[in-house]
Amino acid sequence: MSSRPVPLIPPGLRAFLVRVPLLVPIVRFLRRGPLARDRNLLITLIALSLVLGALAARVSTEWFSPALMIPITLVGGLQLRLRSLAKLLCAVAAALLYIGIVRGVGQIGPGLLVTFGFTTVLAGLMARTRGKLGVQGLRGDAMLLELRDRLKNQSELPALPKDWDSRVVLKQAGGSSFGGDFLVSLREGDTVELALVDVSGKGVDAGTRALMLSGTFGGLLGSVDDFLAACNTYLHRQREAEGFVTAVHVRLNLATGEYVITSAGHPPVVKFEAGTGTWRVSPAKGVVLGIVPDLHCEPDRGTLRKGEALMLYTDGLIEQPGRDIDAGLDRLLGEAERLLPSGFRHGARNLVTSMSAGHNDDCALILIWRP
Repeated sequence: MSSRPVPLIPPGLRAFLVRVPLLVPIVRFLRRGPLARDRNLLITLIALSLVLGALAARVSTEWFSPALMIPITLVGGLQLRLRSLAKLLCAVAAALLYIGIVRGVGQIGPGLLVTFGFTTVLAGLMARTRGKLGVQGLRGDAMLLELRDRLKNQSELPALPKDWDSRVVLKQAGGSSFGGDFLVSLREGDTVELALVDVSGKGVDAGTRALMLSGTFGGLLGSVDDFLAACNTYLHRQREAEGFVTAVHVRLNLATGEYVITSAGHPPVVKFEAGTGTWRVSPAKGVVLGIVPDLHCEPDRGTLRKGEALMLYTDGLIEQPGRDIDAGLDRLLGEAERLLPSGFRHGARNLVTSMSAGHNDDCALILIWRP
């Protein structure tokens, strides 16, 4: 059975069309060159603008309002190159001038002219931004959304055995989709590795660096023995340092509960001890990433038993203007007691909301525990 595609134009009709004078050269012209789509759209929009101007001037400005030039200009800003947009704007200006000459200047009031001016500036900015990105239409926004979704999916912990549980809460400053806090994680057999990273800044300003580093750190995780040292080497090689980066890395054995915590300038991990019912601050510490060529961290080793938990977080939960960091950590440990009555999973979101109230900063909280 044949699977050849059905032609869009029947062979008989195609044979007739190729005999039409000038049709084949016109089609070849429209399809020629890498910028054919931009040129064809420019021709279409210019023709539409001129026809609309002639109809408004000779027929009726009620049926063919000059305001219809506004969506034409916006389409040009979304789809055309900046040079092509300039040509379109000249055609729109010529059409408006023709309407003013035939119908009178009163048909195009000052309010409409101001609207056209604002639309022209907006279209120019959109075309210029797309020109720098090298994309057409809303593809640039779609790329950002794809990167955001990848970062969000990467910040989810891998599936854990039934005798383990976890909770991840990320809250970006100002309700933005991007922020400087991100998580990378990996599970291989009974070993889980996770790293919580905090890029200096907040919101969209730090989001671009977080997007870049998340891919790099995600590739290093599980590929090197000393994760933070490898991250430090990468950042130290960068010629242009933009702010600092802190991180905490946890390697956890799901079979035995043994863990190793290493930190690079990050707020300390805290552990809930079932025996005493209190939270203990981990002594793991190290220098901020990218500052020194050789990073030396003091690790913290231990074992998670039934009913115990590890809590990782970023400085957005404990730092506030005019308040000491130690005071913020004490408040976090006090608020963490609220997790116990409702359980770790249901209390994590309430803890982040309580600690981040009153200030605008990126916040992240990761809990992993043995029920």
